[in-house]
Parts: sequence; structure tokens; C-alpha cells
Amino acid sequence: MLFLPDDAWQSITWFGDSGFLLPVAAWIAVWLGVRTVTRPIAWRWLVLFGSAGALVAASKIAFLGWGIGSAMLNFTGISGHTMLSASIWPVAFWLVAAHRAPRVRASAAALGWVFAALIGLSRLAIYAHSKSEVAAGFAVGAAVSALFLWRQHHRPPPRLHWLLLLLSIVSPMLFLRPGTPAPTQDALGLVAVRLAGIDRPFTREDLLRRRQRIGTD
Repeated sequence: MLFLPDDAWQSITWFGDSGFLLPVAAWIAVWLGVRTVTRPIAWRWLVLFGSAGALVAASKIAFLGWGIGSAMLNFTGISGHTMLSASIWPVAFWLVAAHRAPRVRASAAALGWVFAALIGLSRLAIYAHSKSEVAAGFAVGAAVSALFLWRQHHRPPPRLHWLLLLLSIVSPMLFLRPGTPAPTQDALGLVAVRLAGIDRPFTREDLLRRRQRIGTD
């Protein structure tokens, strides 16, 4: 983790933040839903992405509210940054290259997965997640984007103007200061506390402390 300075990792990790990527996911649905011919694709995207988002939220709430996790794997929930990145960036890059040859579109999607992997690595570099959490996030996100793109493999690509797509992708930067994290984790913590009826959310320290107690009993 030493081949980049801490500030660089912090900058990279922001490109997986929900405050940045949720608007991008919404723009993808909007542009696909504008034309009648691509509207079913927009619904497919919303169902796949929404299901993955619900799975991530459920895994986090289960831990924050009831301590459901794995001390052995150091797992407290699926990495949201990594899941968002692996599901959104390959699709976004693929759409930007929609007017190009199939090989270029495939390369663009592959670049999206590489970028998502780098964002997942950044979560490890800044000690925000464990390896198991990042791996789970990448697996879920990559499944979403791969399934979505596989279903488009034998269909004509959406005819969307690359410049509009590019502007949509960078639009969150107009409203968010780069590097500012969205309060998603805090919001999930509040939800978990309310649902579980506890005073505070469970933490990773609680999980590891419980394992130590079991090991000494």
C-alpha cells in the first residue's frame, strides 16, 4: 500500500463514494430511459443495481444493529464503495464508448473494472475495510455490471451521445467538494439502532473483542 501517498488513496476512494456514484447511476437510468427502444434496458439496470444496493445496505444494517458478521474473516458488511464502483464504472465507460467498435466497448468496460479494483484497493489502503469486505463488494458489483453488459452483448448498443454521458458522469463534482464523503454509513447506523432498539451501533472493535473473549474462555 506504500506505492501511493495517503492523499492519493483518499482521492481515489472518493470516486467510489455514494455521493458521487449514486447520481451517476441515476443518470445512466435517465439516459437509457429517454428513448422507448432502450427503456427496457433502463429498467433492467435499475433492478440489478437496486438489488445490489439493497444487499449492501442489509449486510451493513445486520452488523450495525445486531452484530451479525464474521470475526474470523473480519467481515462487518459488504463494501459499498467497491460494490458501487464495480457495478457503475464498467457500465458508464461502456456507454461512453457506445458509438465505437465492439472491441473498444469491451475495452472500456474492462477499464471500468480495473478502476473499480483500484478503488477497492484504496479502501484497504486507508483502512476503511477488510479484504473480505472489499472482495465481497467487488464480486457483487462485478456481477451486476457483467450481467447487465452480457444481456446487451447481442443487441445494438444504445445510441447515446458520449459528451452528454461524460458531462453526466462528472456532474456530481459541480455540487460536491471532491473528497467529501457522503453520510451514508452514519445514516445506516441510525437506521440500525432504531430497528434493533440499541443505544449505539456495533463496531468492528466489538466484533474482534467478542472473538478474543471466546478464544480465552
